[in-house]
This record gives sequence, structure tokens and C-alpha cells, in this order.
Amino acid sequence: MTTSLWRQHVLPFTLLVGLLAAATLAGDYLLHRLNLVWVGRYLGIPGTLLIIASLIYSLRKRKHIKSGNLKTLLTLHEFGTWIGASLVLIHAGIHFNAILPWLATVAMGVNAVSGMVGKLLLDRSRRHVQDQREHFQQRGLSRQDMEQAMFWDALMIDAMAKWRKVHIPIFIVFSVLALGHIISIFLFWGWI
Repeated sequence: MTTSLWRQHVLPFTLLVGLLAAATLAGDYLLHRLNLVWVGRYLGIPGTLLIIASLIYSLRKRKHIKSGNLKTLLTLHEFGTWIGASLVLIHAGIHFNAILPWLATVAMGVNAVSGMVGKLLLDRSRRHVQDQREHFQQRGLSRQDMEQAMFWDALMIDAMAKWRKVHIPIFIVFSVLALGHIISIFLFWGWI
């Protein structure tokens, strides 16, 4: 019996998103518990720098940068954005002081999740469906029976294949909102 696409691919993705939320809540809780809430105020800076540094992968992929191993840069991109997003989310905490930072936080969260969809679900799901197809061919199923057996998996992959149409525009929205937040902080703190 073959494993389901849900259990093999979607569930691990859901657990990773849950881990991001749990790390954020645990980090914010610890800062409050240890009376270090002021540290959270500054975690947005290294978080943002990690996210910016992770863009080297995108620049290399689009050939704006000529050096660097693409696979290594992808791993650094994924790790840097996950840790960076976690730091920014801890920075945001559960404090509702202004709308601009929260819009940026929501855009960052959507962008992080859409990036995980691309990484964790789409590639693995395509391989899963190909393995399913080969398994059904070995069992001698007709093309129509294979298509019927794989209908929901194929439908899920078609929906996930559109992830870049969400990921890049949401990243642009996040960047503009984050830049607005950073500029407003510089103005309010008198750094400009």
C-alpha cells in the first residue's frame, strides 16, 4: 500500500510551520519570563539582516551574482529566512502598538509559509506522484485507473505549483512594509 501525499509531505510541512509558531511563542515567553522584554525590541535587526542575507540565493539564481554554489545558497536561504522570520516574530511579540509593523509581520509570515510550500511540498510532492505512477504501472493499472487513483494528489500539486505567483509579490509587499517600519523607527527614535 502506498503512503498518502498528506501523511508523507503535507503533515511534515504543517509540523514545520507549527514549529516556527512554537519557537516564536517560546522565545517571547522566555523573554517575558526572564524580564528581558527589551531584548525583543532589538531582535528584529538580526532577523531582518538574516532575511536580507538569504537573498543572495535569489540573486545567484537569477545570475545577478556569478559565484556561489546554488544548492548551498538555497540551504542558507531556507535556514536564514526561517531563523530570521523567527527572530522577527519574537520581535513582534504579542504587542499591538502600530498597524504598519503588524502588516509587515503578516506579510512576512505569509511569505515564509509560501516559501516552505515551494521547498517542502512542491518538489517532494512531484516525486511522490511520480513514485505513485511507477507503482501503479508495476501493478498493471490502466491509465484511467491510475488517473482516478491519483486525482486528489494531482489536484493538490496543481494548486501548489502556483506558489511562486504568491511568494514573490508577497515578498515585495513585505519588503515595502518592513522598510516603512524601519524608516518610521529611525524617525521616532531620532536616528535620522
